[in-house]
Amino acid sequence: MAERDRDDEGRARNARPRDGLGRPLPYGAEGVPRQPEGVPRTVDETLREAQRLLDEGKPFHAHEVFEDAWKSGPDEERELWRGLAQLAVGLTHAARGNRNGAASLLHRGAENLTPFADRPPHGIAVPALCEWATTLAESVPRHERPPDPAALAPRLTP
Repeated sequence: MAERDRDDEGRARNARPRDGLGRPLPYGAEGVPRQPEGVPRTVDETLREAQRLLDEGKPFHAHEVFEDAWKSGPDEERELWRGLAQLAVGLTHAARGNRNGAASLLHRGAENLTPFADRPPHGIAVPALCEWATTLAESVPRHERPPDPAALAPRLTP
């Protein structure tokens, strides 16, 4: 049996390099730098880093930034960060050509963001993000080819 990749604390971690959409590459291949897990960031740092990654066409990596906020943020904001992570994964699936997965995650992410639409926290463009996600979810089944994620990247703040 092959030995599993482990982090410094002994937890299982896949150390294979990944491409810009988070797909594993063969060991030894050159991938894009992965986002370190468990990085404490301020809200502004989270939004800035996630936006940079989205703009670069790396929604999978942006999802990892949102996931850190989701796991470490206050309980009352968990669904906000989870919804943003789901939008990023939905865009990832669209760019990978997984139409059903994309639509499902985009709808789920928008549903998790909806409770924050009336009073968006941290200047996040919640209503616009929900509209973006719904529009993309409805259009992705009609795409002949997987879309360029950088061209579809949403704006997290107005």
